[in-house]
Amino acid sequence: MEEPLLQTANNQRVASVIVSEMKKVSYIAMPMVVTTVSQNMIRVISMMMIGHLGELSLSGAAIATSLTNVTGFSVLFGMASALETLCGQAYGAHQYQMIGTYTYGAIISLLLVCIPISILWIFTEKFLLMIGQDPSISHEAGIYSIWLIPALFPFAILQLLVRYLLTQSLLYPMLLSSVTALVFHIPLSWVLIYKFKFGSGGAALAIGLSYWLDVILLGIYVKFTPSCEKTRITFSKDVFPSIREFFRFGIPSAVMICLEWWSYELVILLAGLLPNPQLETSVLSICLTIASLHYFIPYSFGAGASTRVSNELGAGHPEAAKLAAWVATFLAAIEVAIASTILFSCRSILGYAFGEEKEVVNYVKEMTPLLSLSIMVDCFQAMFCGVARGTGWQHLGAYVNLAAYYLGGIPIACMLAFVFHWRGKGLWIGLTTGSVLQTCMLMLITFFTDWKKQARDARARIFEGRSQLTID
Repeated sequence: MEEPLLQTANNQRVASVIVSEMKKVSYIAMPMVVTTVSQNMIRVISMMMIGHLGELSLSGAAIATSLTNVTGFSVLFGMASALETLCGQAYGAHQYQMIGTYTYGAIISLLLVCIPISILWIFTEKFLLMIGQDPSISHEAGIYSIWLIPALFPFAILQLLVRYLLTQSLLYPMLLSSVTALVFHIPLSWVLIYKFKFGSGGAALAIGLSYWLDVILLGIYVKFTPSCEKTRITFSKDVFPSIREFFRFGIPSAVMICLEWWSYELVILLAGLLPNPQLETSVLSICLTIASLHYFIPYSFGAGASTRVSNELGAGHPEAAKLAAWVATFLAAIEVAIASTILFSCRSILGYAFGEEKEVVNYVKEMTPLLSLSIMVDCFQAMFCGVARGTGWQHLGAYVNLAAYYLGGIPIACMLAFVFHWRGKGLWIGLTTGSVLQTCMLMLITFFTDWKKQARDARARIFEGRSQLTID
């Protein structure tokens, strides 16, 4: 009788550990879902309002959004992810002062990066004309890009503050500030677009003002809350050495995220070369907007995995880090099954959210089954990318994304769209193929990860002077 009882007790302990980990990941993921979706909805709502101005305005904003994502937002978003590794592992190792130092250095770094990006955006119209885009669409895109420059700087700071708070599991201040900014953004966009008749430029300006509000609210919280007393973001002599460490992880983080993000934006640009470019770019932009909006839900579970993995590796608990990675993947799989089912069920009315053009609505309906499949694949790759950020092997993720999308997905997309004349469907099928390849490779890397070695590396970086900081 003793062996069955012992086995039962062991099973109960294992189940208890798994349930406990599910609660920890969910505690991080659920508020992050609201936070990330609210921040992304700021740009989505602007796009929806622009859609009611007409097909030309929507096409111009779609092209501009693609280009600004490629050259700006994706770079900043990717580089900010370095803090998930640096701050997350420092927090797990109880090196709290390092968190504030890393964040301060990261803010300096990204604000400097914003300057050349801003200059580049001024020449958006000329660049689009140079690569053969429609002149009227290029003009609209140029206006939108210039008005979007004020959004670049608060976006950079916001992403770093989010990572700073995320790695400490201080989630509800982010949730409240993001929802507040979103509520502020809706009437502001309506006033600037329709009341003051600024058009798509007003939509871009509203995005920047809403991001600034979010940054100000979080900045006030970080400055005065007792919860950040140990990790306060202050200047010290260690800030400048921390910049080097930030770039060491920030550059491969940016490459990993940008290679994937750029592949989707490249497809939007390629859609402009298809017959009836206004229709193709509008529909693919709608699909990308929906996919991106949902992506931030599994991304939030990936953020939960990243936080838990980095914290546990910093604390020297490799088995706990491994468990966190697989538990988060399981939870995200449940969510994406529900989301894809709902999306497919709403395929007939989905297009009306972005305008009343019957041709656009019908095309979106045709694309929805492929869209449902792609978000299922994206769910798992978001989880494994979160694990990559938590462990610090972003460089491997960069190689994976390069192979999956640029040796696999994009060539297939071009062949299906331009050789077999499947148009937008062919482009999207190619992207989905790239996502499948990426997910399979990231899953294999995660499966064969030496968690004990990752824990040793994290501890060595923090305690043996690899960070080159002088904090005690």
